[in-house]
Amino acid sequence: MRIQSPNAVPTDVYLSFVSSLFGNRQTLFTGMVVHILTYAAVYAKTGDSFYVSLTAVFLAVCIFRIYWFQRFDAVSKAGLSHREIALWENRYLWGGVATTAILGIGSAYAIAFARDQFAILACVAVTLASMVSVVGRNYGSSRAVNLQTLTACLPIMIGFALVSDPFMVAFAGLLIPFLLTTRMMANGVREFLYNNVIASREKAELVDRFDMALNNMPHGLFMLDANNRILVVNRKACDLLKLGDQERLKDCDLDLVLRYGARHSFIDGSLPALIQRQLAQLVDGTLSRTLVQYSDDLFLEFSASRRPDGVVVLIFEDVTARIRAERRVLHMVRYDPLTGLPNREHFSELVQERLAALADRQLVGLLLIDVDEFKHVNDMKGHVAGDRLLCQIAHRLTAVAGSEAIVGHLMGDQFVVFVHGNGRVGVEGLIRRLHADMRGSFDVDGSQMRITFSAGALVTPRAQLRMEEWQIKVDLALFEAKYKARGTCAFFEQEMDARYVDHQRLKVELRDAVEAGSLHVLYQPMYRPDGHSIECCEALTRWVHPERGAIPPSSFIQLAEEMGIVSDITHFVIRQACLDCATWDAGMSVSVNLSVHDLRNDRIVAAVERALAESGLHPSRLHLEITESCLVEEPATVQNILNIFRNRGITIALDDFGTGFSSLSYLDALPVDIVKIDRSFVRNIGEDARRLKLLRGTVNLIRELGLGITIEGVETEDQLELINRYRCADLIQGYVFSAAVPPENIAILAEEQAVRSAQAAS
Repeated sequence: MRIQSPNAVPTDVYLSFVSSLFGNRQTLFTGMVVHILTYAAVYAKTGDSFYVSLTAVFLAVCIFRIYWFQRFDAVSKAGLSHREIALWENRYLWGGVATTAILGIGSAYAIAFARDQFAILACVAVTLASMVSVVGRNYGSSRAVNLQTLTACLPIMIGFALVSDPFMVAFAGLLIPFLLTTRMMANGVREFLYNNVIASREKAELVDRFDMALNNMPHGLFMLDANNRILVVNRKACDLLKLGDQERLKDCDLDLVLRYGARHSFIDGSLPALIQRQLAQLVDGTLSRTLVQYSDDLFLEFSASRRPDGVVVLIFEDVTARIRAERRVLHMVRYDPLTGLPNREHFSELVQERLAALADRQLVGLLLIDVDEFKHVNDMKGHVAGDRLLCQIAHRLTAVAGSEAIVGHLMGDQFVVFVHGNGRVGVEGLIRRLHADMRGSFDVDGSQMRITFSAGALVTPRAQLRMEEWQIKVDLALFEAKYKARGTCAFFEQEMDARYVDHQRLKVELRDAVEAGSLHVLYQPMYRPDGHSIECCEALTRWVHPERGAIPPSSFIQLAEEMGIVSDITHFVIRQACLDCATWDAGMSVSVNLSVHDLRNDRIVAAVERALAESGLHPSRLHLEITESCLVEEPATVQNILNIFRNRGITIALDDFGTGFSSLSYLDALPVDIVKIDRSFVRNIGEDARRLKLLRGTVNLIRELGLGITIEGVETEDQLELINRYRCADLIQGYVFSAAVPPENIAILAEEQAVRSAQAAS
């Protein structure tokens, strides 16, 4: 690469050239001393005072150059501009050219005027020797080489020409190739230096880039030789493993370095054997990639590549965030996001792990818990409240189950618990205790909700438990518990399977019966206490199965509630009752029972309006009976629906009064017209004076509120006589007058009663 001019040279390269001019001062000052001594010797030999003057000038130039050399040392090179560097080059040139000019003038004077052989030899020899040093000292400046060779050689050539000796003139001409050769040598050295400086700079830039890339890469890196010693380590590796300064790790054994990091940072004791073995397998090529867990907060993934010369490049990265994300995903797959409990699949996995640690004869138990009426909570409180209730249930279940049990959330409102013990009595007792401890109040959005749980359980030896069968069995037990009574716990028995199949078949048949209109309605009359007239009739649903015969209402109504079709039955009964009542005497009314399911939404309002419109029955002849359970769950919603009915002129009756715990609190708050006192108040009133007093006290309270009274379940004349004696009822319903009869019999009974009343009057 040929250098055109200083302006074409990069500033840093130009600075290196100029700096070379101010270097090697010992040889420079030695040469200047030689110059002074030589001219002093020439003066001593020739006695010519001219050389004294040249010696004085030499001293002045020497002092000048020393001054600027010191100034150059003191100046900061980092901030020098190209122009400032050129100024320093000029300062050097002034001293250098002055020196060679003095040498050239001294030589020319010796040749042309002194005519002394020693003077000529000494001056020319020192001058030409200086020309040789020009190449070694001044290659950094082409101007310095050109000016110094020219100012040194040109006077000598002029001196030889002045002698008028053709040989001397010829010798002077030979100095021209010497001058050109010197210049070429200097240029060659300078170009060589320039190329090396450029190459060094590019190499330095490459090294800097490599170092920057190496130390800013997101991965840690070790380059190891065949003896497992560290050749290269980057900053990320030191940071991740807390190894300190990376420079002091070079040529250290990797195993020792990792042991040091483990001992002084995040791992107690020496590097665990598993981690050491994993890394050793990477280094020797057995593994190409492995995940190393240094602690709960640090996961590193290592990969290795081996070169033919035995050098191994070990790269690793912090994958803690990825592992945590994978664990979160795995947790989401294994655990219910709402309650935080294991889901069905993971619960089964946990149970299988626990079973593997138990003896074959050890008893294990599974408890399936279902929240009673949870759908009602969602419907009336909203799904957010339902979710909060499930979270509270999960928290309580985990607390009462204890650390030895495994608790899971199957779906919706179903939870499952796995326990184990040594005796059947102990395991069953534990399960019953868990079920009992779950009952109680739960605070949901500031409201206390009393929740009960139906549960099915299975107790079996560990060897007989089949994970693919356990849920079927506890489901059957849960079904048995719900069928018998909500809020109870039933243990699986083999005959439950047959009962379940029969129960499911009965559900299908009930749905078919409802859709086909195969149910029918009977009516039980409500008489005035003297028995002279029928004021109202209660509509009672009946289902006569073609094979099983009459199915008790308590059985098929519960089935309908489980199936969610009880409101369909209610709508059917209301329609049929209105149609039948429209055919009776205008003074007679009909009463229909509403369930808690009917009052959860306003569909019942539309059903009643349709029935009245279709039958043409006046609203005042329709009575709707509700029970206390309807009022307990959602009093505000129920009150709103009842007010709609009341405004239409429909009569509202509170059925089964006295069987609950807080009926009295609703008598004044809700739009109730009639209170139907439960048969339990009438039983044994002839033999038990306290029962009679309780009945009379209840009647007095109801009358004070201005409500009508109907007494149910009056079966004997004695009971009727006491009720009439103390004026306890406005209407009487019971076998003492009539059982439930078909609708066509109501008119017959009314006619017969009218005839008897007329005969009695006559």
